[in-house]
Amino acid sequence: MPRVDIGRSDRGRGFPLRPLVVVMGVSGAGKTTVGRLLAERLRVPFLDGDDLHPRANVAKMASGVPLTDDDRFPWLVTVGGALAGLRAEGAVVACSALKRKYRETILAEAPSAVFVELHAPPDLIARRVEARTGHFMPGALFESQMKTLEPLEADEPGFRVDCTHEPDRVVADLLEEIPRAALLRTEHSA
Repeated sequence: MPRVDIGRSDRGRGFPLRPLVVVMGVSGAGKTTVGRLLAERLRVPFLDGDDLHPRANVAKMASGVPLTDDDRFPWLVTVGGALAGLRAEGAVVACSALKRKYRETILAEAPSAVFVELHAPPDLIARRVEARTGHFMPGALFESQMKTLEPLEADEPGFRVDCTHEPDRVVADLLEEIPRAALLRTEHSA
């Protein structure tokens, strides 16, 4: 398959729409950092899924209580709807999307979305969570997220990427893979 440069406007040159990318993974994987850099390189808007949580969800997580599926589903619909609203220009959203049914909820709203799962050894991610400050989600919920995580499966639209490297290298890896994944997704959702 020919390489597609998605860092420029590619409409009319084999890439009909800019991609809708969900950067997913557990807290501390680097979703926001990688997502912002990726959006910058793609020249598309960036959305932080955490900013789309209702206040009740944020308060619950801040108090150390894991969210239930009932808490998450309205939020996931909002995330998918935000992506769908940016379909023409493309977007990157950082969103945990830990379970397959969560990703399916996003896809119901934004069927052309591609998921990028940031993966690293749990001990490295735990150290990142412990080192960060000012985030509403306490490190105590990290273990809960690790238990909840259902890695992307082969039949899901997306791929897994190693996030043990510096963010610039992770984004460079993503820029190699996203065009293929997005083109396949566009063909399947047409």
